This record gives sequence, structure tokens and C-alpha cells, in this order.
Amino acid sequence: MLLTIKKVKELYDISRITLINWEKEGLITPVRTPKGRRRYKKEDIEKLLGMLEEKPKPKVVLYARVSTKKQEEYLKNQIRRLEEYANSQGWQYEVIHEIASGVNENRRGLLKLLNKIKRGEVEKVVIEYPDRLARFGFEYLKFFMESFGVELIVLNGKENEEDANKELAEDLIAIVTSFAARIYGQRGKKHDSDTG
Repeated sequence: MLLTIKKVKELYDISRITLINWEKEGLITPVRTPKGRRRYKKEDIEKLLGMLEEKPKPKVVLYARVSTKKQEEYLKNQIRRLEEYANSQGWQYEVIHEIASGVNENRRGLLKLLNKIKRGEVEKVVIEYPDRLARFGFEYLKFFMESFGVELIVLNGKENEEDANKELAEDLIAIVTSFAARIYGQRGKKHDSDTG
């Protein structure tokens, strides 16, 4: 909606001089009529007055993960290193972190990240190691992100071997536990139907 100087004064109590000064400062650009008269966009005026929230700019997301609660200290250090990197680049960022196995398919933090990417709210994702994002399927996730124009930055290629092996063992235990629960669950159902 385009407003005349008179209408701006009437609606917002902003003088002609203020409008001209805003224009000189580059804060506002009027639309000119064929006769050269200024018209102001209502949204531009309201944005300057703080009446309209600007859409949040796409952000950088730092994603950190560990498998178990015992690794909480490692998680804090991982976040600290990611933040140091983002700050050194001068980026505004959000941190998404979680304690969940790298083979867990229902990770809230990862789902939150993927939904933000789908909504166009993310420019870059920064992780410390590929395994932090996913134990398996890293390339699929990378492809998904890139298809939305998101750059995935991996700070270090290889994780500390001792930590990686320990976490891999915990992930394997999680897989075995999950399968065992399914098998025993199915056996229990079969047993119930046999006796019923």
C-alpha cells in the first residue's frame, strides 16, 4: 500500500522533514509518481517504526551429539569448539545438541534441524565429525541439505579413535538391544496368541 506524505503524517505522526531525512540516510526509498511526487510503502514505514518484525535471516546451525549421558562433558566441549569456530567466522548461530545414539532414527535434535532446513531457515550446518550427524547415512543427509542449498561444514575428518570406538561399541549395543526387544516382543505376541 502506497501512502502520501499527508497520509503518513495522519497515520503515524511523522513529518515531511523526517521522511526526507530518512530518505537521505538511505533508510527509506519512496516510489515516485509520473509527476515526481513521493509515495511511501506502508510496510517500509512500519518496519522503521518497529511495528513489523523482520523475517529472521537464515542462520548457521551448530549440531552436536553424543551417544550417552556419561559423555556430557564431551558434548559441552564439542559445543564449545563449534562455537569458537562460528565466532571466528563472525556468524550468528543457533546450537542444536542432543544425547542420542548415532543409529537412533527418532532423534529430536536431528528432526528439528531437518525441519528448519525444509523451511529455508538454515544457510550452513556445522558439525565436528561426520559421525556426530549420523553413524550411517551421512552422505544421504549431506545430499538432503545440499538439495535445499545448505552448506554442510565438517570441522575435522576423523574423530579421536578411542572415543569413536567406544561410541561405536555403544551404538552396536543399542542396535542389538533394539533387535532383541523386537524379537522378544514378537515371540511374546505369538506366545499370547498360542495360549489364547
